[in-house]
Amino acid sequence: MYFETLKAKIHRATVTQSHLNYVGSITIDLDLMEAAGIRRHEKVDLVNVTNGARLSTYVIEGPRGSGVIGVNGPSARQAQVGDLVLIVSYASVTPEEADGFEPRVVFVDSKNKITGFGGDAAEVPPGSGLVRGDQIAGV
Repeated sequence: MYFETLKAKIHRATVTQSHLNYVGSITIDLDLMEAAGIRRHEKVDLVNVTNGARLSTYVIEGPRGSGVIGVNGPSARQAQVGDLVLIVSYASVTPEEADGFEPRVVFVDSKNKITGFGGDAAEVPPGSGLVRGDQIAGV
């Protein structure tokens, strides 16, 4: 039996363009794609931290080093320039594969330049002021 597990996440990237009349997809800087292990045409979820929207789309390569995070087509109604987003991809794995699997988490700054890496889905970047997802509030 297979199940879906987190494969990669680009954490809190900033949307740099949002174009309703483009062909639908998300454009991601090739440096970020490679760092996260996300491939061209791969299905990803876009989770908008700013407005709570969540959608699925596919990836197209953006220029290397550009910092581009472009939301295209109808998805542009769900993300505007300046919004903070999570870009998440998944893998189908067996329970045995999952036991040793580590996701690739890429942390970026406000210009979508890589600031660090992680392998723990609940990890937060040092000094970010964010709270780990596996902590109980108030404890």
